[in-house]
Parts: sequence; C-alpha cells; structure tokens
Amino acid sequence: MVFKPFHLYFYRTGDWTADPKPRRGPIKAPKIQIQNIVVSADLHAVIDLYALSKGVKDVDYEPEQFPGAIFRITNPTKATIILFKNGKMICAGTKTEAKVKQVLEYASNVISKYVISLNPS
Repeated sequence: MVFKPFHLYFYRTGDWTADPKPRRGPIKAPKIQIQNIVVSADLHAVIDLYALSKGVKDVDYEPEQFPGAIFRITNPTKATIILFKNGKMICAGTKTEAKVKQVLEYASNVISKYVISLNPS
C-alpha cells in the first residue's frame, strides 16, 4: 500500500479528494528580508548590574536565574540587550545597521553611569 502525503495537501487546500500534483520547472530565486540583526559588543568595563537594575526601570536582573541583565529598549527603536558584568553585551531585535548603532549608543550612555572599573584593551 502506497501512502500519498494527503495530510500536507489537505492542510494547503482543504480538499481530501484532490490528488497532489508535483510541481515541475525552475525554482524562483527566494525573496530575502532581514527580520532581525544580532550583534555582540564589548564596553571594556566592569558594570554594576545590581545598581543598573535598581536605577533603570527597563533593566531586569535576576542573578539566581541568569547571570546577565536584560535591558529592553523601546526608544530610539525597539531592541533587547543582554548585558554581562564584564561589559560584554548582545543586542537583538533591530533590522538595520544604523538602528543597531543608535541602540548601542543609547545603551552605552545609560550604562556608563554604572561602571565600576575600566578594562584595559
């Protein structure tokens, strides 16, 4: 007994009686869209994450669950930064390089008030 992929065809068309026909011919080039850019950066500084989480309402820090602070930025553009005590951070949620730079500039200005010491590099 040969099984045909009716369940997939039904999902697409809603017709159990139709017989799926294989598609022939050249495949079109895919349409590419940037949905999300993820960037890692280093501030070369030791950050006081406790004070940062108390002083900035958009920062969540629960060291018992995760060693990094989560900084949710809504202005100048929507993005999320995971910030670690050693100054390394991961920025996600932007769609262009210009917006990445805006978000990182804004975040570094906010975070600079909570620097414990600078790391030579």
